[in-house]
Amino acid sequence: MILNKKYWENRYQNEDIAWDTGSITQPLKEYIDQISNKNLKILIPGAGNGHEFDYLVQQGFSNVWVIDIADSPIQKLQSKYPQFIDRIQLGDFFDHAFQYDIIIEQTFFCALDPEIRKTYVSKMYSLLFPNGKIVGLLFDFPLSQEGPPFGGSKAEYLSLFSEKFTIKKLEKAYNSIKPRAGRELFFIFEKK
Repeated sequence: MILNKKYWENRYQNEDIAWDTGSITQPLKEYIDQISNKNLKILIPGAGNGHEFDYLVQQGFSNVWVIDIADSPIQKLQSKYPQFIDRIQLGDFFDHAFQYDIIIEQTFFCALDPEIRKTYVSKMYSLLFPNGKIVGLLFDFPLSQEGPPFGGSKAEYLSLFSEKFTIKKLEKAYNSIKPRAGRELFFIFEKK
């Protein structure tokens, strides 16, 4: 299986998007609700249907960007938010070149081939301003060759991210949706 643009577009076309919860998840909502600076520059990679983007815009955040490799969700978001069309980008995250204060991680990391996880970490590092943060959820179940989603563990995440990031938080999410209860870690990693 090749996890490329065609693969993801087919998943959206066939509505085979089991990861889509239909709205922002509670851990991310609660984190966003604590942010007072609405001008922070925020990226949501692999944004899909953009539930986090919806919530940020509704809360008055003015500098939010999304990127996804699949056409369908990007077209829907651009139609829904024509005023933000330049910030809703079709493209490959690994080719993206701006910098951000916060990058929100929601089912993007676990959808990537595990072979490129170190590349993901380096790319995240390069996309963040000094002291910028990656915030979100990572799955906590055994890594397998079958996916997406591909699993992972707290020990693996510590090993992957610790060189370039200060681990501010990495703990079981207490407020996951029922199907993911006990299988998600909420994290905040700050660029060193």
